[in-house]
Amino acid sequence: MKLAVGADYYAGLDLKDILVAALKAQGYEITDCGAKRGEAVDYPFVAQKVAKAVLSGECEKGILICGTGIGISIAANKIKGIIAAHCTDTYSARMAAEHNNANIITLGERITGVEVAKEIVTTWLNSKFQAGPHKACVAQILQLEAEGSI
Repeated sequence: MKLAVGADYYAGLDLKDILVAALKAQGYEITDCGAKRGEAVDYPFVAQKVAKAVLSGECEKGILICGTGIGISIAANKIKGIIAAHCTDTYSARMAAEHNNANIITLGERITGVEVAKEIVTTWLNSKFQAGPHKACVAQILQLEAEGSI
């Protein structure tokens, strides 16, 4: 599976590097869409690059990291077709996949420890959308995005 990963310059690079190494060791192919060391890039730009990689089909899913994971989640969710879920534990990661069909997750380097972040990513990647009653809710979210009302 090919993943788009990105972090902004101000917070997230350390966690991104750790996660990328762990994911590559598990056989994932990674496209790094984020800031590089010494390069000042704000999180909305990074969110846009990861979102475009996912929406174009270049990558199947995306992982975004900033200080809290909140700002980059807000930015990603402004992009039509993206369902970005900010995950702080494995339960939220599983629900992001199974109930919300999230195509991107966001993490906060300043609030989530490395081992927990690895568990979150693994849980999300190993969980699948269950459709059922959740399919209607996801469709309503996409309708809100497209039309502004349900």
